[in-house]
Amino acid sequence: MVFHGISKKASLVGAFFMAALFSLDASAASCPKPHSPEIVRVARVVDGDTLKLADGRSVRLIGVNAPELAHRGRSEEPFAVAAKRGLEQLVAANDDEVGLVSGRQGKDKYGRTLAHAYDAQGNNLESRLLAEGLGYLVAIAPNTELTACQQVAEREARSAGLGLWKRSPVQTPQQLHESGFALVRGRVEQVERNRGGIWIDFDGPLVLRIDFRSLDNFDADALRNLRGRQVEARGWVIDRAERGSVKPGQARWMLPLTDPAMMEVLP
Repeated sequence: MVFHGISKKASLVGAFFMAALFSLDASAASCPKPHSPEIVRVARVVDGDTLKLADGRSVRLIGVNAPELAHRGRSEEPFAVAAKRGLEQLVAANDDEVGLVSGRQGKDKYGRTLAHAYDAQGNNLESRLLAEGLGYLVAIAPNTELTACQQVAEREARSAGLGLWKRSPVQTPQQLHESGFALVRGRVEQVERNRGGIWIDFDGPLVLRIDFRSLDNFDADALRNLRGRQVEARGWVIDRAERGSVKPGQARWMLPLTDPAMMEVLP
């Protein structure tokens, strides 16, 4: 895949950064090359998982969730600046042009374009960020075409203790203190099914929810056998107390799941 307008010589910083990424085991960050990406010019990198294009569109990269920069009274998360700089270097190394492939769901609730981004060689940028430990794998149905290869990239970074994996970001349910993205590990106390879907209760103030629209993505037998198992889940935790929807005896925190890659049963 060749981009129009790519300069023959990237900046030294960009070249160094790309060399570091490409020195990784190819299996760690290799995803299928795109067939006919839309070539676009990037105006600026907003953060580690969002691009602002020259045509005015905002693009949220599929499959990676970068640590948050400081905003709305919240402090900057560890490696947030490194993630933004990493994406900036990947874009700069391609003369500010990337190839986009839109997801099956083309927009998010904020109106941003949901897409995978690629460099001039057809390498997936999200997997490159994951391979350096500059973001977390996320799998949000129906945009899960590259989940398997991106999962490999994150596992490589986690095993090597790179980036945000240098210090474990995993929390227990008892350590949760605010809504937002989190990795949580705990023991499953019970699994229930009702009109709201499947509810997986942890041994603490957290419940995982799989609604019926997503249930076909999961192994029903495996879900029934989760009781007593240690599970690590990831996603955007909701504070049900803020919504006034917590009844006596219910968990304060809820984590919705739409894809099995967001939950791992531990040995």
